Amino acid sequence: MHLAISAGLPVMSQKYQLCQWLVRSSKVVLLSSSVFLVFTIPTTTKFPGNKLLAQNVPSQNLEAASFFQQGVMLYYQKDLPAAEYAFRQALQKDPNLAAARNYLGNIMLQQNRLDTAVQEYGEAISINPNLGEAYYNLGLALHKQGQIEAAVTAYQQALVIDPTMAAALYNLGLALYEQGQTEEAIAAYQQVIHLDNSNANAYFNLALALQNQGKTQEAIAAYRQALQLNPNIAMAYNNMASLMATQGQTAEAIATYQEAIRRIPNNAVVYYNLGVILYNQGDYRNANSALKRARNQYRQQGNIEQADKVEQFMQQIAQRKKQQEPQNSQTPTSSPNQTPTTNEVKPAQDRANQPPTSNVPISVEQLPSTLMQETPLQPQPTSESTSQ
Repeated sequence: MHLAISAGLPVMSQKYQLCQWLVRSSKVVLLSSSVFLVFTIPTTTKFPGNKLLAQNVPSQNLEAASFFQQGVMLYYQKDLPAAEYAFRQALQKDPNLAAARNYLGNIMLQQNRLDTAVQEYGEAISINPNLGEAYYNLGLALHKQGQIEAAVTAYQQALVIDPTMAAALYNLGLALYEQGQTEEAIAAYQQVIHLDNSNANAYFNLALALQNQGKTQEAIAAYRQALQLNPNIAMAYNNMASLMATQGQTAEAIATYQEAIRRIPNNAVVYYNLGVILYNQGDYRNANSALKRARNQYRQQGNIEQADKVEQFMQQIAQRKKQQEPQNSQTPTSSPNQTPTTNEVKPAQDRANQPPTSNVPISVEQLPSTLMQETPLQPQPTSESTSQ
């Protein structure tokens, strides 16, 4: 969604109104955490360590600047309560410290105090309407609240200020995907890759979006690229192999599942899908072996319902194998009227002919289970030797 802003308003007034609209909208929508998201540390303004007071004073009030610098150091030491106290002391001395408000929002977000985080980011934007990090972080907080439309607007505003903010583009793509705007999500991920072609997560999410659009070959190519950059994304193997199976590339699909198992040996979904494709090939012995591993993994996970379904499938395979044994014991010669047998058999009635793919986007922090959420930009702690 693009927010329409009157052309007659000054730029700072426009951004202030946007901030107020985002903050007001956050009070009306019910809170719900999206299953696609994993939120970690948000972005903050980079300051040059101990040279802060001498070279980049955030406030003319030296006492406020001192408290602010203490807050920054405590923040990176992960002492969040002490950091919060220091930032609030700084704001008592100088209420116009937008960066302090941004840090406070980060602290609230990490503590899952989402309403307060939204308010702090809104205050930061009111003080400094050009603070792109605050818009991005506001987007994260709104996104985590389930307010996708408002989050999209915040990410877009961050990108107006800094079009090269890859994390904002990434999370914008995620939000658009969640809204069903797949083509727009594809465009966002392509821009992320243009900015950073080493981002395996962006390639995975791009592949997933392309797959949902029916662009099979492009999706396979994107999955391959994701796996070249990060060979441990189980769902990338799973989805790519399943697409190969639909294209009749059975040998390649089996090899891909086996590579997934070699790298990630405890993934029940991959074992199950390998079992399905082997079953479709008529290789009952190896299919049963893969399904047995899937069943055991599901049981270990406590997913008894799925384990029971796999068990039923294995019983059908055993019955099918018994039915073929008398045929196998006969002489290999055949009469002209004999109906030839085929290896193409259907799985159980409640199973698809092709292995299912995972359409759940994954997150950087929960590989390989969900659509990858980009970790927010985080400046590195600076030291005495850091230069301007």
